[in-house]
Amino acid sequence: MKAADNSDKNNLNPRNLHRSRYDFEFLISNCPELKPFVSINKHGIETIEFSNPIAVKTLNKALLQTYYDIQNWDIPKNYLCPPIPGRADYIHYLADLLAETNNGNISLGSSVLGLDIGTGANCIYPILGNAIYDWSFVATDIDKKAIENCSKIIEANPKLIEAISLQQQTESRFIFKNIIIPEDRFTFTMCNPPFHASAEEANKSTSRKISNLNPKEKKNTNPVLNFGGQNAELWCNGGEIGFITQMIYESVKYASQCLWFTTLVSKKENLSSIYKTLKKVNAAEVKTIDMAQGQKISRIVAWTFLNKPEQNKWFV
Repeated sequence: MKAADNSDKNNLNPRNLHRSRYDFEFLISNCPELKPFVSINKHGIETIEFSNPIAVKTLNKALLQTYYDIQNWDIPKNYLCPPIPGRADYIHYLADLLAETNNGNISLGSSVLGLDIGTGANCIYPILGNAIYDWSFVATDIDKKAIENCSKIIEANPKLIEAISLQQQTESRFIFKNIIIPEDRFTFTMCNPPFHASAEEANKSTSRKISNLNPKEKKNTNPVLNFGGQNAELWCNGGEIGFITQMIYESVKYASQCLWFTTLVSKKENLSSIYKTLKKVNAAEVKTIDMAQGQKISRIVAWTFLNKPEQNKWFV
């Protein structure tokens, strides 16, 4: 997450609440513990030190309290701390995608059931999806400690108890297997896959992030741990393309049980291979939704095995 100003945020989804500069006075009024981390930068703008994981986590707590009525949220040390504006954008673009299948109407309510693959310790997508659109979720992860922390967040925010269920994926080589059972019917799946193919690659990327955010800071000998993110959150064998390819092949087995399978794709160069794999498995329709926040460019790739008449019957 980088310092926010209007130029960074005006390309967010029109319904995203975070298109304007952070109102730190308002945030501090809801979350006083944010105050010590707020200062005036050289441009005379209130901000926080975005290379400080504690400051970023506290900003997240303030945003969740202020805009999403989440009064108790925390993550263990060294776990990935997600930037709320970008995570909310994925949720809003999913709502746009579903509206295309629902006569242009935004789909609201608990009958919309999402499956969040790799929810992490922060549980952020289910939290935002429920807060914004009242959706229900199944959230999965291979990390037992992450699932345990999500459980603490849910228990500490009673309105989430009926909305979010948790399931640990016990076999790391699988994504949907062990999770989707025959009677399940998911409106969508979503995923922010590990970007990197190795711990070394993840370390180098994190070092660059820290350097960009704070050029004066000395080189960090353990950047992944200090910046935030466990191995499963940052890298996997085969990297992003390997993970998404596996996801596509597995999705075939659950073709009739899900309206839209979706995933973030960070690396543009992976798109060609993803499209080829989707063609190979005979996806009925594929969509690519561009996303951006400042200089960070990403996109959602969505696919379905349902033809148009089958899609149109989903919300009937």
